[in-house]
Amino acid sequence: MGTERTGGRVIAGRYRLETVLGRGGMGVVWRATDELLGRAVAVKELALDDSLSADEARRQRDRTLREARAVAQLRHPQVIGVHDVVAHDERPYLVMEFVDGGSLADRIAAHGPVDAHEAARIGVALLGALRTAHAAGVLHRDLKPANVLVENGTGRVVLTDFGVAQVAGATTLTESGSFVGSPEYTAPERMSGAGTGAASDLWSLGALLCAAVSGESPFRRESLGAVVHAVLSDDLRLPAQAAPLLPVVRGLLERDPQRRLDATGAERMLRGFLDTGRTPEPERQAPRSRLLVAALVAVTAAAGVSAAVLLLDGDGDGGGSPATPSPSTSVSTPRATPTPSGEEGATG
Repeated sequence: MGTERTGGRVIAGRYRLETVLGRGGMGVVWRATDELLGRAVAVKELALDDSLSADEARRQRDRTLREARAVAQLRHPQVIGVHDVVAHDERPYLVMEFVDGGSLADRIAAHGPVDAHEAARIGVALLGALRTAHAAGVLHRDLKPANVLVENGTGRVVLTDFGVAQVAGATTLTESGSFVGSPEYTAPERMSGAGTGAASDLWSLGALLCAAVSGESPFRRESLGAVVHAVLSDDLRLPAQAAPLLPVVRGLLERDPQRRLDATGAERMLRGFLDTGRTPEPERQAPRSRLLVAALVAVTAAAGVSAAVLLLDGDGDGGGSPATPSPSTSVSTPRATPTPSGEEGATG
């Protein structure tokens, strides 16, 4: 929680700004009081580029308000509630639910990484939030520990800061050629400019799960260029602490979005871990495993038949010299092909 205070500035004749809760590239978040209803709220003062012309600033403000109104339609206990969108002195403000608790990033900084069980619980909660947003055509595009709140006392997980969200059919703040977001948590298809979709948020969730259990994103490097290389093509450096959740993490960090683990599969696997302490393999991998077992059984049976034929071709009593099998009776044991989720460093 921040301690920076304002002189009690009131916006829209109703919301009294009190202390700064946080700052970011998209603006400042204040703890405030809704004087009409007498309740605590969080007010986000969106930053505007002072170098823009009056017309450009107005278009940016209109886009911001349009996206904010769309996000305000989301109804889910794990999505931050948006109460109001107001303009004051030509500047837009979002009035949101006040969550009495710090971010996951704050929690990790103060107390260290969480265990795999807590990470899985957080992951399930965030998947619920993402599924609601995606069903409404809203992509978050900046999922990271700093944008996940954990409520004191209840442990409720809340996804916040949809400041760079993309709404289907709307022009967004980031379509002017500049990149907005957190590279360490950005999906490779978005990083390369190939496009973005619901699967991009799921990649970010995979990186977040690693950060939750280890303290940092698996793509953290010393320079931005190194981060970009790590996301796009470097071998995955998954932390040892992620081992209990490895199947789901690898599935989410599949570089090809078409082969990436989807929200339904990820939730099934995380819930399975919470229930049993073991992470089930992805559904797409399970049929392949069953087919491999069936193939091995068939090969083994065929090998047994071939061996019997070879024995009969000898003395008939098994005591003669073994016959040399012809190429038509030789057996090759199939090798298991690794699944996409198990290929570290795959470029997709």
